[in-house]
Amino acid sequence: MTASPLSRRDLAAALGVIVIWGLNFVVMKIALHDFTPFQMGAARYVFAVLPLVFFIRAPQMHWRWVLLYGLFQGVGQFGLLFLALQVGMSAALASVLMQTHVFFTVLFGFVLLHERLSRPLVGSLILAALGLVCFSMNFITGAGASASVTLMGFGLNLGAAAMWAASNVVARKAQQASPNFEPLQFLVWSSLVPILPFLLLSLCFDPVPAVPEMAWTQWAKWASVPWSSWLAGAYLGWIATLWAYAMWTGLLKRHAANRVAPFSLGVPVVGLAAGMLALGETISPWQWAGIALVACALICVMFGERIYRRIGL
Repeated sequence: MTASPLSRRDLAAALGVIVIWGLNFVVMKIALHDFTPFQMGAARYVFAVLPLVFFIRAPQMHWRWVLLYGLFQGVGQFGLLFLALQVGMSAALASVLMQTHVFFTVLFGFVLLHERLSRPLVGSLILAALGLVCFSMNFITGAGASASVTLMGFGLNLGAAAMWAASNVVARKAQQASPNFEPLQFLVWSSLVPILPFLLLSLCFDPVPAVPEMAWTQWAKWASVPWSSWLAGAYLGWIATLWAYAMWTGLLKRHAANRVAPFSLGVPVVGLAAGMLALGETISPWQWAGIALVACALICVMFGERIYRRIGL
């Protein structure tokens, strides 16, 4: 790690990752016009593994870590997120709720890895819990009745964040078991895991088309999907998964994590703006209150220790 300031190139990479990941949610909404959630999951990971899986060696670690990460991060996180976006979740709010993975990670780390809960972490969990209460009040008071957010979508979105946290725990265990593994190898080969489960879920649960010619086994169906949805799949697989992850990993290799991680606070900002501007989504007062509390909780996680040291606590 280096203590030098971030170069212009590093700053550009960090801002690029923020924009790419922030736009993720709008792209998902667009793709779900033509794909079911399970089809979208399969498409995302087909794009993520091709063609790199033919050129990148398998990671030197036990296969169970690759399998578990692929199931939690792929089928769990994105399967639930795609379902949430389809049944009732705005892209803008999804970009914020997915950040609760930080707090689920803290809880899972405390329970499963016996990690210590510091004062800033406890404070952030309280703020995040209050934020979730505000989101819940949106449904209790009926403020979200006319919005594009449903209670089921809200619950599925939180489930997706919990699955992201579970994949973080798996990544930590994999790091402990194989300290020298290459992240890109791990990412590409774990992306193979969700493809078959998503295809099986699609076969079992997706509705049968009323017109046989519109089944995915027919060329007419493939030809009917607009280019924008295929580009969305390519964006999610190649750009949001591989390219952005590679830039983020490069930043973490050149700089301390506590200097890089705060940039992730910009992701929900971009997601909110993109959802409101590109899709015309609206945010209720209770949701804004929840967003503010979740943002404060994230700031507490990242800067709490530094603040406590400065004020001598």
